[in-house]
Amino acid sequence: MDINYQPSHSSPSPEIAIGDKLIAAILGGLGVAIAFMLIFTLILAILFGGKILPGVVISGVDVGSLSQTEAETLLRERISYPETGLIAFEYQGEFWTFTPADLGLVLDYQATIQQAYAIGRTGWPWQQFSDRLAVMQAGKTLSPVLVVDQRVTRQVLGLLANQINQEMREANLELVGLEVVSQKGQIGRILDVEAVIQQLEEAMRSLLDASLPLVVHEFHPIVLDASQQAEIAAAMLAEPLIIQVSGNQNETLGPWEIAPQTLADMLVIDRSEQGEYLVKLDENTLFNTLYPLSPSLSITPQNARFIFKDETRELELIQDAVIGRELLVEESIDQINHRLAAGEHKINLVFDYINPEVTNDATAGELGITELVSAETTFFYGSDSSRIQNIETAAGQFHGILVAPGETFSMVDNIGDISLDSGYAEAWIIYGDRTVKGVGGGVCQVSTTLFRTVFFGGFPVVERWPHAYRVYYYELAQSGAVNENLAGLDASVYAPVVDFKFTNDTEHWLLMETYVNVANRSLTWKFYSTSDGRQVEWTTTGLTDKVKPPFPVYEENDELKKGKIKQVDWAVEGATVTITRTVTRDGAILYSDTFKTKYEPWAAVCQYGPGTEDYPPEGDQRDRFSCNVKD
Repeated sequence: MDINYQPSHSSPSPEIAIGDKLIAAILGGLGVAIAFMLIFTLILAILFGGKILPGVVISGVDVGSLSQTEAETLLRERISYPETGLIAFEYQGEFWTFTPADLGLVLDYQATIQQAYAIGRTGWPWQQFSDRLAVMQAGKTLSPVLVVDQRVTRQVLGLLANQINQEMREANLELVGLEVVSQKGQIGRILDVEAVIQQLEEAMRSLLDASLPLVVHEFHPIVLDASQQAEIAAAMLAEPLIIQVSGNQNETLGPWEIAPQTLADMLVIDRSEQGEYLVKLDENTLFNTLYPLSPSLSITPQNARFIFKDETRELELIQDAVIGRELLVEESIDQINHRLAAGEHKINLVFDYINPEVTNDATAGELGITELVSAETTFFYGSDSSRIQNIETAAGQFHGILVAPGETFSMVDNIGDISLDSGYAEAWIIYGDRTVKGVGGGVCQVSTTLFRTVFFGGFPVVERWPHAYRVYYYELAQSGAVNENLAGLDASVYAPVVDFKFTNDTEHWLLMETYVNVANRSLTWKFYSTSDGRQVEWTTTGLTDKVKPPFPVYEENDELKKGKIKQVDWAVEGATVTITRTVTRDGAILYSDTFKTKYEPWAAVCQYGPGTEDYPPEGDQRDRFSCNVKD
């Protein structure tokens, strides 16, 4: 079957018709806008061809509608800031003035005009149209093109820096002879050129005159002015320095004077941790000056001395207590420097003061001293005046001394200086293997008496040395006869190596009193304390193992005349004696001790004048005990 197809003809749909109209309208509007832009551009090109668009202003100068040449001429007339402006720099009240041009500022007129002319003439056409339309409606303000030649700026600021910059310098202080010379220091200054350039460029961009404070960094020395220290040093050297123990005129040591020239040699100029100048005397020199004085200036504290009054049973003060002192060398050095710097020239040394245990106001009850607990007497018949003098002098050193509970007492520590200056005389002493004249002969009478007071009082003996040979003084009874039972109860003292020591092992203080009766040739030593009931029992072997003395030693003495014979030492038998002591209390033994003494046989010493006939004797003619020839 054949079918014939015929296209039908009909009108478009309504939606298609509306879209076509919208597109036609848009294309029509765009065409109108383009046409307007072209017409506007054409009109401006006709009216302002080769000219700056109207509405353009450069820093308040209207250059619109002017040609580039006209605009540049006008701009040069109106803006002369680089040549006529004023920039002032200020530092510490001083001013330096320059024109901006002096500082390297240049206004680029051509570049500025070109910038203005380019408005509305650069970019895409629609951008040019937009820029032109904006200028026509609101105008356009431009800043001039400024160029700063920093080489010129730095050169000018360098000249200022030469005037401002300065090196920091510490104050100086030195001693020239006796004159103290000071030189002031100086504050360091550096001009901060970069900071000034930054300030300057900001100021010049405003095209206004400006006063700019220079940025200067200051560096202060630790000491700017040392004149005060110089004045202190000058005052220190103005007069002698007097170093004294105290203001007490009774002081026997010092004062010590240091002359200004010596002070100048000792003066040192030092710096503190903070760097400040310190003017003082050299501490090492002061130390070497003061330290050797320390022993002579030190005082050992001493208890007050008393005697016990049997009637009242109270103490009677016989010697004031002594406050001890010790020189504080370092503190004295500090005080000297401190006070000397303050202008003083009489300066006291610094001491550490030490109070004694027993002061003047102590009572018998406080010390536990209530009764006599031990007393012994020795005799020295036959002693010459020198020996008696020494016994009195030595015994006096111990009269009224207190021994603390638990204290070990030393004779050597308390006897003082044994010399002619301290009241002793020359008398017979044992020296080596000889009996010779020496200072202090007779002191052992005192040590022997103390030993017996300790022995029979029941106190522990810590150190005791017997004599080398028997000395008859120490075996004398009150009758004057020799009592051999007293042998072995002697004690020798020879300072500083041979000492006698004992301990007060009670709970109470012990008061010692010594009494010399020259008429009776006796020395009595007393102990006062409170008895704890101790009892003493003792035995002696007596003299055993006796040994005859050797024959005399014969010596020729040029000082003796011919035929003159003089005995200078005496023979004594050697022997051994052992003494045992037992100390009890309430029947119980506190302790027991033994004292064994071995006395050496001692030879007589015989001196004779040169040429003495039949002398020295020989063989059977010799006598062990005498220097004379046997009948």
